[in-house]
Amino acid sequence: MKKLITAALIAAVAIPTVAVPTAASAQSHRELQRDRQDIRQERRDVERARRYGNPRDVRREQRELRDARREYREDLRDRNRNWGHNDWRDYRTHNRGAFSRGHWRAPFRYQAFRPGLRIGASFYAPGYRIADPWRYRLPRPGYNQVWVRHYDDLILVDTRRGIVIRVINNFYW
Repeated sequence: MKKLITAALIAAVAIPTVAVPTAASAQSHRELQRDRQDIRQERRDVERARRYGNPRDVRREQRELRDARREYREDLRDRNRNWGHNDWRDYRTHNRGAFSRGHWRAPFRYQAFRPGLRIGASFYAPGYRIADPWRYRLPRPGYNQVWVRHYDDLILVDTRRGIVIRVINNFYW
């Protein structure tokens, strides 16, 4: 009987720990939505204080708006830093075959890129784009952004301006 109770307690404790990461990521998304709503409300309060309040009320509302924006940026930065970075690394260590593509050559020489650099359209032509970034557990590219393979590196490029946004060196084995 004692073993049965112990096993039930272990099972009860083990099950919620498995479900926590999913709930935490959904909760962080909800928190970001609430933060955006708070920022909109604070903006309305600042406008209301400008119209009807005294200068002290305006300064207080502006300070609260600034704090809400700072908190939102920090939450967004933490979410982005934690989400896409380690996910593909963990997946790559366990699924080496998905990241081994043999020798890949382009009609141009290898060049090391860094974020902020403007590159030519030939570097992010459709033949070099990663059509399925979720296969490699990469974060989804934003609007007008694509993941591009450049030899063993992976580059996130803004296709409107040709600006390199992010570089992952030695992505492929």
